[in-house]
Amino acid sequence: MNLSSRLAASALPTGIGLRTPHYRDLLERPPCTGWLEAHSENYLGDGGFDLHVLTTLRERYPISLHGVGLGLGSVHGFDAAHLQRIAALTDRIEPFLVSEHLCWHATVDRTLNDLLPLPFTEEALVLVCARVQQVQDVLRRPILIENISTCLRYADSPLAEADFLNALAQRSGCGILLDVNNLYVNQCNHGDSAAAAIDAIDPRHVGEIHLAGHLVTELAVIDHHGDRVCAQVWELYRRALRHCGDVPTLIEWDTDVPALDVLLAEAALADTCRADALTEVAHAA
Repeated sequence: MNLSSRLAASALPTGIGLRTPHYRDLLERPPCTGWLEAHSENYLGDGGFDLHVLTTLRERYPISLHGVGLGLGSVHGFDAAHLQRIAALTDRIEPFLVSEHLCWHATVDRTLNDLLPLPFTEEALVLVCARVQQVQDVLRRPILIENISTCLRYADSPLAEADFLNALAQRSGCGILLDVNNLYVNQCNHGDSAAAAIDAIDPRHVGEIHLAGHLVTELAVIDHHGDRVCAQVWELYRRALRHCGDVPTLIEWDTDVPALDVLLAEAALADTCRADALTEVAHAA
């Protein structure tokens, strides 16, 4: 991560995801949140109302672009044409952050509409490093890579996820988007320690934090982005801030999207958490 870019962005209050039900509210209100995250794939057309809304709000808010469609770890399914569309959108919007997921989602002849986990092996690391470098060359900027939640794990994953992410950032020059809720979901599903994972991440590479709600089922915990942030994730967020310092934070809510004021209230809680954690760090110094 470029340190000067990270420090400039860190002063922003917590942001929220740009979702269709809130278009009118956001267009009509004065600026009411720190920044907006747009899912890149929703805005790849050459025109239309969605792109109009995004370009209009770009004049009022810092924007980040968060992709779900590159599937960087897909061995035979990486879509170079899709990357060119992302590049065109990036040039148009000039976001302050661009991010993608540490996942795969395609085979030679089929795209699977999910974020599927990678084995944490040296071979996978070499592949993803090459893909990230390709993306960064096309976009002419570093990107952030997000850790994902999973219901299953590979038997052959000799590297810890944090070590994989640290090595990816070190070798490729990308940053890390640390999704704290995903760490908690994986703790529930696999018995991992989310706290240990946070502590193992190299804070120099963390350029953004995601917070979200999840769904508890009899079979697994699902990262569905459809509820408030739970108490355990708030506590992990405080830990992440104490470890990583002040980085841009986003509230994600994609399922059963509530009124805008509910998201803004969650963002206000994150701002309070952030201030408290950073005050603790300052007093301990």
